[in-house]
Amino acid sequence: MFPASLEPFVPPQFGIKLASERWEREPSAALRRHVFCREQALFENSDRDAADPVAQTIVAVDYFMGMTHRVVGTVRIHEQTPRTWYGSRLAIDPDYRGVYGLGRGLVFRAVCTAHARGCRLFLAHVQVQNVKFFERMAWGARSELVLHGRPHVLMQADLAAY
Repeated sequence: MFPASLEPFVPPQFGIKLASERWEREPSAALRRHVFCREQALFENSDRDAADPVAQTIVAVDYFMGMTHRVVGTVRIHEQTPRTWYGSRLAIDPDYRGVYGLGRGLVFRAVCTAHARGCRLFLAHVQVQNVKFFERMAWGARSELVLHGRPHVLMQADLAAY
């Protein structure tokens, strides 16, 4: 049973799922490019890296009249070494950032998916401005570092909370 404080509330017009179709993966990649290349300028033309070929993409989608309409958020997970998983590239479409629960829902699904697949250690490099968000979701800071010219914190999810 998950602690009530961690169970994400995702409004009913949205869903969070593992991306399995091209219509989910391509908009997810475009959203990542928009957020990490254009908005944040962390990367020049592409944020793709060595994790992408092995990562599982998770998407938040909105529904219109009961049908999936578009990808509005994304995160990816991958197993770095046996039983050690990473989450990365959490992004929400700018038009949907005010929707409570999308980010929490993506993080929750990411950690739970990895945990169900045998994860014993779940980590993420989190930009400093997002540390409090993760701390509220039972994550702890392990170390500080600079990635892509910006301060980050290596954080660990408390798997017992998931």
